[in-house]
Amino acid sequence: MVSYSGNPTAAASLVQPHQVHRDVYINEDIFKLEMKHVFANSWVFVGHESQTPVKGDYFATQIGDQPVIQVRHKADDIHVLYNRCPHKGTKIVIDRQGNTGKFFRCPYHAWSFKTDGCLLAIPLKKGYEGTGLEETESGKGMKAVGAVKNYRGFIFARLAEEGISFEEFFGDSLSSLDNMMDRSPEGRLEVVGPPLRYLHHCNWKMLVENQTDTCHPMVAHESSAGTAVKLYEELDLPEGTPKPPAMEIIAPFMSPYEFFEGMGIRTWPNGHGHTGVSHSIHSDYSAIPGYFEALTESYGEERAKAILDDNRHNTVYFPNIMIKGPIQQLRVFIPLAADKTIVESYIYRLVGAPDALTARTAMYNRMINAPTSIVGHDDLEMYERAQEGLHADGMEWVNVQRLLEEDEDFSEEAVHNGTTERQMRNQFNAWAKFMTYDAPEQEVAE
Repeated sequence: MVSYSGNPTAAASLVQPHQVHRDVYINEDIFKLEMKHVFANSWVFVGHESQTPVKGDYFATQIGDQPVIQVRHKADDIHVLYNRCPHKGTKIVIDRQGNTGKFFRCPYHAWSFKTDGCLLAIPLKKGYEGTGLEETESGKGMKAVGAVKNYRGFIFARLAEEGISFEEFFGDSLSSLDNMMDRSPEGRLEVVGPPLRYLHHCNWKMLVENQTDTCHPMVAHESSAGTAVKLYEELDLPEGTPKPPAMEIIAPFMSPYEFFEGMGIRTWPNGHGHTGVSHSIHSDYSAIPGYFEALTESYGEERAKAILDDNRHNTVYFPNIMIKGPIQQLRVFIPLAADKTIVESYIYRLVGAPDALTARTAMYNRMINAPTSIVGHDDLEMYERAQEGLHADGMEWVNVQRLLEEDEDFSEEAVHNGTTERQMRNQFNAWAKFMTYDAPEQEVAE
């Protein structure tokens, strides 16, 4: 049996142009390598600045398996620190978010730190005189991550001290984030409440792949969305009756294959991509009174139309988030183990836009992504069946061959048929790249 422990090069060899080995999803050695390499070398979403609006505000989360704290140090200065005391390793904060005041204080031995992580004070500090503490890592304070970028309010971090730049990593894929923010008449978003959060007993990559899988909605969601559509049609309402918002949201999940083929998929380098190039399941929502007027006042009519006509469906930002620009939603897939993933679904308010838009976004989140949703559990069922099925020994490879082209090049932007699995192949190409980004060549260990 092949061992992947400490061998990222061997792990990367499990990705082939048309298939990936099942160990990528079920092997704990692979999972540990992902945490050490993929999540360290990539730029990973941390949080939004509106979650830490004033000095001393913090938000605790994780990058891969690393606990981190997003904290506002000054009015225009947000830091991301490892959530551990440099003394004995104690977690500094355990609340999800709050305000620490002017400093962090370790609950174990009362070492204290400025909100940028610098060591502030140690009780009985004379006990360290002449020991050389100030020359050690512990003597410098809480450790900051390798790099941080605030992109229009969205906080991203790279754990690695050196590596790919933010601009090179994301490139033109940032246009999806731009569109989501530009939908605000003021160009700003604010997080609305805590996320909807629940556990999936499956590998995190299954959730990421599913965001651009357009061949499953009309199949997996037939029991939920299909039933809702059938019951609505049986009402036999008079022609011209406005469709309820809930039906506007759920009915497009039952669109035929031809709809999804025509909407297209765009891929960018480094594993990013989105469904919905020409149209999407969000294209035909009813207009919200006063919204277009507010947007026109800010941007002019032509620009306002261009913003609203760009109805991208799901944009995946490698490695582990998805955004929906037209309804201002972000989902983050937090890996816990090879077969456990926490999903957090956030919604945002468009600053300066009618509250009815936020209400529709909240409705979508409850209907599709909540632990009590009627659509999300269709996907959950498929993920967990796949996680179990991959342990079957009949075959060891997972196929990602749909609309495969010879010598595919993922170094350039491309647009393809909306049912291609190219974006999945793009993600795995990036997975192999960042798995070995900082790794020397090694041989497979037996």
